[in-house]
Amino acid sequence: MTYLFIILYAITLIYFALSERVKKFVWLLSIQGALLFGVVFFSLHKIQMFDFIFILVETILVKSIIVPWFLNRIRKHNHLKREHEPTVPVFYSIIVVVISLILSFLLSNQLNNNNIHTQYFTVAFASILFGIYFIIIHKNIFSHVVGYLIIENGIFLLSLAVGSEMPMMVNLAILLDVLMGVLVLGVFINRIGDTFNSIEIDQLSKLKD
Repeated sequence: MTYLFIILYAITLIYFALSERVKKFVWLLSIQGALLFGVVFFSLHKIQMFDFIFILVETILVKSIIVPWFLNRIRKHNHLKREHEPTVPVFYSIIVVVISLILSFLLSNQLNNNNIHTQYFTVAFASILFGIYFIIIHKNIFSHVVGYLIIENGIFLLSLAVGSEMPMMVNLAILLDVLMGVLVLGVFINRIGDTFNSIEIDQLSKLKD
């Protein structure tokens, strides 16, 4: 069952490459959070109950509900409906996703470590690579936040790949980093949008002391 969630997570990366509507970006992030919940629920059974509950709450409450809700508020405040044409055609973006998955799979096999879950590592590393690529090809600051969250989801999945025991402090640090990062970036986006009536990164060149 866990492998099904991993496969579905990989499919969401392809949908990110295909999508142009900002609303769908938020929707896909919410789905990724739910999929991570499924991965945790069916794979982690050897950790303490409190840690287990905390991780489940982190994936469902934060990744699937709170963060998407906050992003939707930002989207509506700035009247974002459709992403402008990316600098790279969609077809090439799909190829990048596929290549990222293949390279991640080859790398995980080269590690040859019994403590590393190959399937988790493959999708996790591909998610990190694609998140960076997603940020590079988009000029919208909102899309950069989405790319940041794709990377963070990949890091979360990567922590599952290296073993079933996840230190509580590491999880808490990741959670606080996500919440503070999204909050600060959200306020920043709104201020840029209110000032320039646009949240394109080109507007940042107009900022002066």
